[in-house]
Amino acid sequence: MAQGQSRATNEKVALITGASGGIGLAAGQALIRAGYRVFGTSRHATPGETRQGIQMVRCDVTNAESVKQVVADVVAAAGRIDVLVNNAGRSLIGAAEESSLEQAQSLFDINVYGMLRTTRAVLPTMRSQRSGRIINISSVAGFLPGPYTALYNATKHAVEGYSESLDHELRSFGIRVSLIEPVFTRTALEEHGEKPDQILSVYDKGRAAAISTWRNGIANGDPVEAVADKVVQAATDKEPSIRYTPGKMAGRLRLMRRFVPEKMFEKSFRKQMGVVD
Repeated sequence: MAQGQSRATNEKVALITGASGGIGLAAGQALIRAGYRVFGTSRHATPGETRQGIQMVRCDVTNAESVKQVVADVVAAAGRIDVLVNNAGRSLIGAAEESSLEQAQSLFDINVYGMLRTTRAVLPTMRSQRSGRIINISSVAGFLPGPYTALYNATKHAVEGYSESLDHELRSFGIRVSLIEPVFTRTALEEHGEKPDQILSVYDKGRAAAISTWRNGIANGDPVEAVADKVVQAATDKEPSIRYTPGKMAGRLRLMRRFVPEKMFEKSFRKQMGVVD
């Protein structure tokens, strides 16, 4: 018993939501290589399941009781949580008018409120430890406009505002919050994303252009390992940054958004996104 308690007390522990594949799985593998014991959530995990070294646990981030139970189980098994990676999320491509309010609420429930639920659930443990890292997987969509992804971008803007504000609240407890802002990453995000539930033919051309842009961007995007490396950096930096931008394009977009005059930026951005007047 004493040996198990020692292991639980001294070993760094990470919890990753949405770890069954893509960025979540890659981040889990990278954290294992960095010396962490990693738990990953999936809605379809089976008891005792291990995926490439990650101890999988069933969790639905849209259900507060499910989230609380997972956090309690991880703390019971490992004694602590040093890193939370909020990765669970989904996309939605379509004109804003094409989604019902119910569909918008469902998207926010996963991308935003799922992050809030897991963060609230781990904070008492991290505060008692006087240490912790909360790493939220955002996107350049968190600081850029998104024609035909307005609702998705709105969720990522919310993630950004929440994370940056929360970081200031928690520093006095030894807890830091960071954002990871990739551009396009080679994952199945678009493939597994939602379609609008109220299709309007007037938006067919623009929607098709947006889908094409996303598919091409993902096919030629950064590998998930590039994002995973930034997760490890955010977890281990002595003085973590609020933002980490994987790949050269993400960094360039952030600089352009800050320093390029608005009209010039809009013209270039509309061309790149295939939006025509």
